[in-house]
Amino acid sequence: MKTIGVIGGMSWESTQTYYRLINQKVREQLGGLHCAKLILYSVDFAEIEPLQHAGDWDGTAEILTEAAQALETAGADFIVLATNTMHKVAPEIELAVQIPLLHIVDATAAALQADGVTTIALLGTKFTMEQDFYRQRLEDHGVCVVVPNAAQRNRINEVIFNELCRGKVEANSKVDYLEIIQEMAEFGAEAVILGCTEIGMLINQSDTTIKLYDTTEIHAASAVAFALQH
Repeated sequence: MKTIGVIGGMSWESTQTYYRLINQKVREQLGGLHCAKLILYSVDFAEIEPLQHAGDWDGTAEILTEAAQALETAGADFIVLATNTMHKVAPEIELAVQIPLLHIVDATAAALQADGVTTIALLGTKFTMEQDFYRQRLEDHGVCVVVPNAAQRNRINEVIFNELCRGKVEANSKVDYLEIIQEMAEFGAEAVILGCTEIGMLINQSDTTIKLYDTTEIHAASAVAFALQH
């Protein structure tokens, strides 16, 4: 079994979900008392969030490349960046270490391709929904990406940063998200990517008939598959 290096803390609310899912999936695969070989480097999100909103991506990259190098030094065989938005600096992380980075978009695209899904709605932070680093990578995999309108993007982003990243799950926010998802389906989306690792705290597949792809679950499963490869 390979040792998984996880860069977490963005937010720790979803990082604990990664930890649980990875260990559950290892136990499902191997049985008994098996659990994952895992090293977690949890950053302080309060240092990263203002850099995001200031557009200082070099500053965020410096923090995360140091985390990646620490994981490599500690013995990780590959890295999982437990956040969607910060994959914006994935290229910088990859250049800073000699071990692989398991990209969340590649894992998600593989799941979409396996199901034959070609047009998806993307929900996430405004950075993820509006910037090219995420959408273009999906499109490079042959996936057509649509996003909510500006007011909806603002609402989705507000819920992520002001509620979910703070451990708050509000019923009215769930209603808003489900209404947005329904509207995106009516506009032709075959499925919806929950492209923020916290969104799974708010909604899940039992809440809607529209197919949801939770990137946290997909990424965790991909990490376990990679760790258990011979």
